[in-house]
Amino acid sequence: MQNEKLVTNAIDASELSFNDFKSIVLNDYKIAFESRQASVLGRREVLTGKAKFGIFGDGKEVPQVAMAKAFKAGDWRSGYYRDQTFAFATGISTIKEFFAQLYANPTEGADPFSGGRQMNCHFATKSVNEDGSWNDLTQIKNCSSDISPTGGQMARLVGLAYASKLYRQNKELAYLKHFSVEGNEVAFGTIGNASTSEGVFFEAINAAGVLQVPMAISIWDDAYGISVPAKYQTTKEDISEVLKGFQRDTNNAGYEIYKVKGWDYPALCEVYEKAINICREEHVPVLIHVTELTQPQGHSTSGSHERYKSKDRLTWENEHDCILKMREWMLESAIATEEEIAEVEKKAKLFVRNAQKEAWNEFLDSIKPEQKQLVDLIGAMTAHQPELAKIAANLAATADVQRKDVIVAARKVIRLSANHPSAERNNLVEWYKNQQQLNGERYNSKLHTNGNESPASIPIVPAAYNNLSKMVDGREILNACFNENFTRDQRLVAFGEDLGNIGDVNQGFAGLQAKFGELRITDTGIREMTIMGQGIGLALRGLKPIAEIQYLDYLIFALNVLSDDLASLAYRTKGIQKAPVIVRTRGHRLEGIWHSGSPISMLLGSLRGLHLCVPRNMTQAAGMYNTLFRADEPAVVIECLNGYRLKEKLPTNVGEFTVQLGLAEVLEEGTDITVVSYGSTLRVVQEAAEELAMMGISVEIIDPQTLLPFDTTMVCATSLAKTNKLLVVDEDVPGGASAYILQQVLEAQKGYFYLDAQPKTLSAKAHRPPFGSDGDYFSKPSVDDVIETIYQMMHDANPSKYPAIYLT
Repeated sequence: MQNEKLVTNAIDASELSFNDFKSIVLNDYKIAFESRQASVLGRREVLTGKAKFGIFGDGKEVPQVAMAKAFKAGDWRSGYYRDQTFAFATGISTIKEFFAQLYANPTEGADPFSGGRQMNCHFATKSVNEDGSWNDLTQIKNCSSDISPTGGQMARLVGLAYASKLYRQNKELAYLKHFSVEGNEVAFGTIGNASTSEGVFFEAINAAGVLQVPMAISIWDDAYGISVPAKYQTTKEDISEVLKGFQRDTNNAGYEIYKVKGWDYPALCEVYEKAINICREEHVPVLIHVTELTQPQGHSTSGSHERYKSKDRLTWENEHDCILKMREWMLESAIATEEEIAEVEKKAKLFVRNAQKEAWNEFLDSIKPEQKQLVDLIGAMTAHQPELAKIAANLAATADVQRKDVIVAARKVIRLSANHPSAERNNLVEWYKNQQQLNGERYNSKLHTNGNESPASIPIVPAAYNNLSKMVDGREILNACFNENFTRDQRLVAFGEDLGNIGDVNQGFAGLQAKFGELRITDTGIREMTIMGQGIGLALRGLKPIAEIQYLDYLIFALNVLSDDLASLAYRTKGIQKAPVIVRTRGHRLEGIWHSGSPISMLLGSLRGLHLCVPRNMTQAAGMYNTLFRADEPAVVIECLNGYRLKEKLPTNVGEFTVQLGLAEVLEEGTDITVVSYGSTLRVVQEAAEELAMMGISVEIIDPQTLLPFDTTMVCATSLAKTNKLLVVDEDVPGGASAYILQQVLEAQKGYFYLDAQPKTLSAKAHRPPFGSDGDYFSKPSVDDVIETIYQMMHDANPSKYPAIYLT
């Protein structure tokens, strides 16, 4: 069996006999040596073409074994894509699973981290089941799903650590026993020395220091970032020197900072034990700078480090290889003999080679049945089309066949046989359709969690009113909604700039921090990336965070975290992790370049995997929040900046009524033209419709309410079948969100076939609006623009009934 787990054990010198100590040390050496062999063999597999690309953890083996000794069930890792030894030493991964991921094997269970969707060294543990229900995370050594963007793991690390603080300090969360044991969990982070140059690293370091959370960050320092040496990366060429100001003293909160050589096994074990104990018990963040590491195979399979390292450096690296140094230490300390070590190495090489072979054979064996089925199906067709025999023969003769090869052959035969109908061809087509479904599950599924608590599963509860329902400011509806839900669900927490003490800049949270406390409703510094990361980490650990970004324009500062991490989480783990973060922000219809944000196309293009909610008023926003609070998928909610003081009727069930995501609403019925818009521009369209009615033009106005998903019941197409004309109005740039809506209505909903006139879009100008009311008027769609655009469309269709407004 080549899929066994071999984990490290802690060293307690006061309890162990020499033989026990020797056994632990030799076991650690075996883990490190096996990991190195996996790196060497993995690189070879890429260079021979069996895998597409490889990145490995060679040179970091010994410190990762030491780190693994301090890692306990319930702890979390948010790490760097060179942490394979840590994954082996904790039992998070076996070597066979490591190779299965290298080969991108999508077979169920082969790559348990990503289902064949991520490249090697990208690990994850199973937090949720197929139905979306949570596992007991206190019994698991947890690993948040790795991402490749350098430094990207730092943002969520802050949230993973912050969750422990909330679980320890907020006794109302004690009932969540599957997520924490009194907040004793440490969030382990790892990063390469060069990636500490990223802004998100400094933002996360500062945030964790302010929050005082149990975050333990290890910096693997091999003095390079690909080919760029430390002198171009880091001031003083030493990140722990740079961060000395974060070292705590008796009067100030801060970090405990340690520096240790990466080849010194006993020192590493001692430092990690001491540092993590402080981190776990005192909830103090720690930074462990692991220096003098090497990278024996270079950065990746895409190049050789001999091109950019000097001979002296390469010689030094050979002499200071951490595995070699551990071997020397065992011999010098008489812990093991040369013969004993050689035997460990011999067995390790054989074990890794066998694990690699088994993983490769299982990958090929998963495709061979499909290859044979297709060869047989094509063979049955050759009686009618002898020329197809060559395709079948070529496919049958293909060694190490890939699934792509099989499907390419199937599609070609289907095309070539289009004019030769037969029962045998029908069999092939049916087989291909079945493969499409299977491959859709393998490669395209789980953009969302789609569990029992998906937003689509939340019952629709209409807003209720009675004779006593008051007209109030829109902000008061939001405030009442948040108050009801925070009372109902202890898991809800909210944080952001100016959110706590003053209740946000538009008063949606006014008075709620005083009622629910600073642990649940919290101010943050100006740090958009780690506000988002704080939300992701909390959500991964079972809480329900609202991460606030003050204005939609500022969401761009955090778009990398949302796009690279949160939006891809369900997909890249094939549904084994979820993070139901609600990102609350506001935008549209305010004067000025930096407070008028409508970059919707940017969000549509980068946030597939999130729900994008664009409520037209605060009542609809409250209904969406009520849905999302009860659901388990992430979303962005964009409130209308100019709607907080507009009067709306307060529902009697303000914390209970729900708005179904993706359910478009017809706001006004009409017969002449369909106008689709969202957010603040809907008020502009409604005002324009009043004047157009006096001109004899009947406008049907549709609010999609959410852009992701968009109009799932095809309200737009139904309307277009009646009016035969379409105008899309929005505040994004030309060809932005309006183009997306056109694609959805005309292509996805087949609305093109209902048109009797050219569809139009009315958007903002290509630039952001200048400051002042005039800037808004001349930059974004106005009532006049809407009236005249619709009138022109009617004139083009019937010029005698609707004479031109402006002479040509």
